[in-house]
Order: sequence, then structure tokens, then C-alpha cells
Amino acid sequence: MILAIDTATDWVGLALHDGSTILAEFGWRSRRTQTIELAPAVAQLWARTGVAPGDLNAVAVAIGPGSYTGLRVGLSLAKGIALGQKLPLVGVPTLDIVAASVIRLETDLVVLAQAGRTRLWAGQYSWHEKRGWEPVDEPVLTNWEELLGRVQVPVAFAGEIDGAAAKLIRRANRSAVIVSPAASVRRAAVLAEIGWQRWKARQAADANTLAPLYLKEPG
Repeated sequence: MILAIDTATDWVGLALHDGSTILAEFGWRSRRTQTIELAPAVAQLWARTGVAPGDLNAVAVAIGPGSYTGLRVGLSLAKGIALGQKLPLVGVPTLDIVAASVIRLETDLVVLAQAGRTRLWAGQYSWHEKRGWEPVDEPVLTNWEELLGRVQVPVAFAGEIDGAAAKLIRRANRSAVIVSPAASVRRAAVLAEIGWQRWKARQAADANTLAPLYLKEPG
């Protein structure tokens, strides 16, 4: 059994995965209230499923990029459970979770998450026949003008894209594909599945030293 925790942005997710099925999944927009919402939501997860921390084999957590407060809240709870129960902790980059949900496309994929104040986190992915979407390089902290000026080739965009952002994309790159909102949402069930696979492959991190991935302004 693995618990997945994702508080990297305003979108928060929790899921339980037993290795073959998803037992529960919660996802909601927190409006930066993860600090007060997360613990009650986990308690509700335990109550609805009958699962307890002692039933877990591992914990998976989104490690960023993301907001400072959001990542701190999620990672603190994940570490507390992992250390308290002596469990492996699997850290998964935030944008990788979205990419794993997207089906194969004929172009590269750019995954986005809102960083506030017109900024966003962006990562580009290419499809690998056996491993699926793989990052081309490290994610960056950028803005729409800079990103769309740099990405001129046909690509697909997925992630946190609102109506205004979709208009910017289409205006700058008529050949771009925008993945549907349902396929773009960052699902904790996908995080749980990635976490389970990495735990089985013995790719867990040290809960004492696992650190969030923060991105600084380019300069």
C-alpha cells in the first residue's frame, strides 16, 4: 500500500494505491490553504478506506517545482509518516506526474504549472518507446512571453492552462496542441502509481535528506 501526497501548487491531491488498484483519490483546488486542509483530508482518507498508516509500504510525494509553502507542507507530512512508520519515501518531480498522464503524441510535450505573478514552471518532454515521456532538460521558471517566444516548433501543452493562457498559446503558435483539462490535471493516483513502481524498483529516497526542488528566477 502506498500513500501519495501532492501539494506542490494550488491543486492538491491524495491517493491510496495497493499495487493493483486505486483505493481512493482526492483532488481539489486549495487556494493556498494546504496548511489547514491537508491533515483533515488525510484523516478523511483513512476513515473512508479503513486504511491506517501502519498498513503502508511506502509514501510518495511531489517534490517540485512548486510553491515554497505548498512543497514544505506536503513534504513535511510525507516525511513525518515515512519516518514514524519506518517507510521508504519516493520523491517524484511535479511536472513528471502530468506528463505520465498524457498519451503518446507526434510532437514534444511542454508541461506547465502556475507559479503566481504571471510566472510559470515549464518542462519539455520527448516520447521514448519503452519509457514514455522523458524530460528533455531541467524545468525552468519562466513567463508566457519568454516561453512562447522560445517554443516555435509544433508542440503540445499540458498542465495548468486556463482560458487566457490557452488564447496566448494559440495566438503565438497556431500548430500547438493543448491537451484537454481532464487529461492535464495532476492526479495523485498517477503519483501513487509512479511511486509504487519506483518503490518496487528500490528507487526510494532517504526520508531524512529528501529535499524539495525549488526553481529560482533566471539570471
